[in-house]
Amino acid sequence: MKNIYKVGIYVLVLALFLAGCSSGGDSDGASGDSKDTLRLIAPSDLTTLDSSLAVEAGAFEVMNATQEGLYRLDKDDKAEPAIATGDPKKSNDGKTWTFKLREDAKWSNGDPITAHDFVYSWRRVVDPKTASEYAYIMYDIKNAEAINKSEKKPEELGVKAINDHTLQLTLNQELPYYKELLTFGTFMPLNEKFVKKQGSKYGTTVDKTLYSGPFVMKSWKVEDNYSLKKNKHYWDKDHVSLKGINYRVIKDEQTALNLYNNDKVDTTELSSQNVESNKDKEGFNTNLESATYYIQINTQTNKDLQNKDLRAALAQAIDKKSYVEHNLNDGSKPIDTFTPEKVFTNEKKEDYNKLVNAPYTYDVKKAQASLKKAKKALGKDKIDIEFLTFDQDNAKKDAEYFKEQVEKHLPGVTMSIKQQPNKQKIALTKKGDYDVAITGWGPDYPDPMTFLDLFHSETTKGETGYDNPEYDKIINEGKSSLLQDPDKRWQELARGEEMLLNDGMVIPLYQKGKARLTKKEVHGRIIHYVGTKEYKHVKLDR
Repeated sequence: MKNIYKVGIYVLVLALFLAGCSSGGDSDGASGDSKDTLRLIAPSDLTTLDSSLAVEAGAFEVMNATQEGLYRLDKDDKAEPAIATGDPKKSNDGKTWTFKLREDAKWSNGDPITAHDFVYSWRRVVDPKTASEYAYIMYDIKNAEAINKSEKKPEELGVKAINDHTLQLTLNQELPYYKELLTFGTFMPLNEKFVKKQGSKYGTTVDKTLYSGPFVMKSWKVEDNYSLKKNKHYWDKDHVSLKGINYRVIKDEQTALNLYNNDKVDTTELSSQNVESNKDKEGFNTNLESATYYIQINTQTNKDLQNKDLRAALAQAIDKKSYVEHNLNDGSKPIDTFTPEKVFTNEKKEDYNKLVNAPYTYDVKKAQASLKKAKKALGKDKIDIEFLTFDQDNAKKDAEYFKEQVEKHLPGVTMSIKQQPNKQKIALTKKGDYDVAITGWGPDYPDPMTFLDLFHSETTKGETGYDNPEYDKIINEGKSSLLQDPDKRWQELARGEEMLLNDGMVIPLYQKGKARLTKKEVHGRIIHYVGTKEYKHVKLDR
């Protein structure tokens, strides 16, 4: 969901070759706006609309509008029935969930949506032949992990269609947040006949994708614009007010602001340099979101980064407070933890984040002491590091700030900047072809595991080289035996997070805030704290 937000949110991980282009409907998705069409900015193009393969926030945002699973998130980030007619019936041990499905749910081609569509989709995700980056998110389902490791067959996944409108799911253990997790894009159904007909082209163009949600894709011009229109086959179409949603791919925030001021788009995010001049305008607001941004370290390409003291020096050398105040100025907050504040709370409203004692903070003296130890161990005084970032204008400015901080505070360390378009940057990250990379992550479900699982060796070893058996043990127990003792579980997860931070594999920078301008005519837009944006209930008063 989820980017930068997995959920969303502008996230990290994978890019696939994409030959998508405009197909079907109006050839210009950004023109001909009607009074019932929402006009939005997209900071980058889509990579894929295949729910088994999508990884970045933009795709999850569009999928949340064009696809629908068992549940959707309501305004309070709680699961509400979608294709499922209500809450699942659970077995006594809480592991087996039985869902009744709507009989009036249809695909955009008119085919009925059935339990078989969920079975096919979920088996496809965990099938190693699919190479789904998000396969791990299904590991709580019986046999999912073994299937993904080629130890069992996809047909052995703990999900089956009792009949067309009854779906049964078997988990390894009962999970309190799993109904919310089922709203995530990877859990969307797929029409087997249609997907197999398209083959590897599924999800790459408008007409090679099938839709189950409130909207369908209308057009898609790569690196230019894409648009959605109301799905006439959607079961709840009478409660969808918008006729469509148009996205313009705009990487420059000043250009986006100009479009807003000229009434070409209905909302835009503001760069730091534009906050002061716009904060008194109608429709201005800032809010702290659930995504964190951090520098991810790869110990595989640059052997110098295998030295823990060097990684510690980098973590201690960056003045995050100054960065947030001067580069962002958008409600973001500097952080020293991997997980965000005020996102994961227990029944007593206690914040998980408060349990984490961050081992590294901004401290130039400590940074230089760590560097001295690193140089001695490496036997060298000069260290070169390449910094991978995105190709948006603000990304270069941000990277230059981090470069300046490192080179100023760590004598002998030089940093070069490598800017890449979204798809290429994600692909390089996935392949582990980088030294250090800026990235961000937003929660896919309301539990700290959605962050911590990213650095389990089975998840990210190929990207970072991180392989800590003790950390893996904490994560594994956090998904199994510790579930029966929530307080102890949180303590252990916090200990695991401290271990990850102490190893210096991530350098937390900030918890994302957003400064926005939104037209007064826009009503009902939901920006989920855990998840992506919701447009089903948007109404326009123009």
